Amino acid sequence: MAGQTGTLRALLTRWKSYRYRFVPWIALNLARKRRTTRHVSKDSQDKIISDTVVLDTLLKIFQALIISNFRDESVLLPEAIRARYEALYTIQQTIGKGLEQSICTPGEILFSTLGFSINRSPSSLISAGMGVFVSKGYVPKGAVVAMYPGTVYQKHEPIFFQSIGNPFVFRCIDGILIDGNDKGISKAVYRSCSRRDQLGPFKMSDVTWLTSCPQNPLAVGQYVNNCSTGKSECVCV
Repeated sequence: MAGQTGTLRALLTRWKSYRYRFVPWIALNLARKRRTTRHVSKDSQDKIISDTVVLDTLLKIFQALIISNFRDESVLLPEAIRARYEALYTIQQTIGKGLEQSICTPGEILFSTLGFSINRSPSSLISAGMGVFVSKGYVPKGAVVAMYPGTVYQKHEPIFFQSIGNPFVFRCIDGILIDGNDKGISKAVYRSCSRRDQLGPFKMSDVTWLTSCPQNPLAVGQYVNNCSTGKSECVCV
């Protein structure tokens, strides 16, 4: 009897933490329990980091990634863009002469561009699962640390089956849902959408975040968590 009670208590605890990601439960309870959402009168009042800072950060890291892989990817760039990055690539090669080893991995590019690198790995805390850790450098206050990759669902789009047992469904304040799960049906849906939107050799989305070696080193935001009750959160979304 005691064993059954313990099992039910464990299931109840897990359900309480998961239900906010189960779309049918959200739909049934959102109107009755307004405390599950925060009211923000203006979008600008809900931003810790300005759009300008976010855009500048992403442009820096993406430009560095393109330049690093310029030889392999230049044939897929439109003429105007290829000419621009060819000039930047030439400048980098000139400055980089004499270096013992060129920057090649996404993590190294992230460190050289933003001053830190991050990676996802199992947490040392019990039952904490995977987490994101700063592996090198220092992250200043107010910096963009990661992105939340995944399939974006509008309010009216079905996500019932994808949300079952899925802890990676992120609900934005405007009601948009992002499914950041890199396994199962969520993975299949993202790959399908990526192939659908591809224009010839030009890919409209990055599918490497579904693997253990993402080409975008910031695309690990779905694994950011704070499982420790003794320390406050160090990041926000």
